[in-house]
Amino acid sequence: MTETLTHPTTPLAVGDDVADLLFRAARTTSLWTDEPVTDEQLTSAWDLAKFGPTAMNTLPLRVLVLRSGEARERLVAHMGGNNKDRVANAPVSLVLAADPAFHQHLDTLFPAYPGMKDQLEPAADVREQMARNNALIQAGYLIVGLRAAGLAAGPMNGMDFAGVDTEFFGESGWKSFLVINVGHAEGEGSPYPRAPRLSFDEVAQVL
Repeated sequence: MTETLTHPTTPLAVGDDVADLLFRAARTTSLWTDEPVTDEQLTSAWDLAKFGPTAMNTLPLRVLVLRSGEARERLVAHMGGNNKDRVANAPVSLVLAADPAFHQHLDTLFPAYPGMKDQLEPAADVREQMARNNALIQAGYLIVGLRAAGLAAGPMNGMDFAGVDTEFFGESGWKSFLVINVGHAEGEGSPYPRAPRLSFDEVAQVL
């Protein structure tokens, strides 16, 4: 049976107000107020997200922050369908990308294995897959971090990824995989009612 959004039947280690802010009341947002998004808020969100686990502490997620109308218009050209208007109307858009050269930081990030950077250097295909898998995980952490910083998020991936990479990441080699519009939600942030969710019993097998 699909569950309704009520307080949980099992205890949490955080209060209901925190659970509501981060999960239950938060919505994928497309309606925004004029309140600005500050660099401090974005930094605070990252300062939480960076502690989420990734394989060997690789931290391959990279974030391009697009504030100006001109910068977002460059992104609009590569978005599909209704996502064009969503980016055009957002206060700030973040382009999330995976960095296949993440291994260059491993001497600092994973000092327990000093040779890992050199081991991964020739393995470009392995690095690209590792970068994408772990950056996708980090994207989830970042969305929750944005909510914790008092911001709303509108993630989307209907876009020309190759076009975005050529437009913004030709020198860095980063690989885009998601855009998140960020700001302060107007009302609930969406004209649509909350859709149902699956219960634990519907998604889990316990052996």
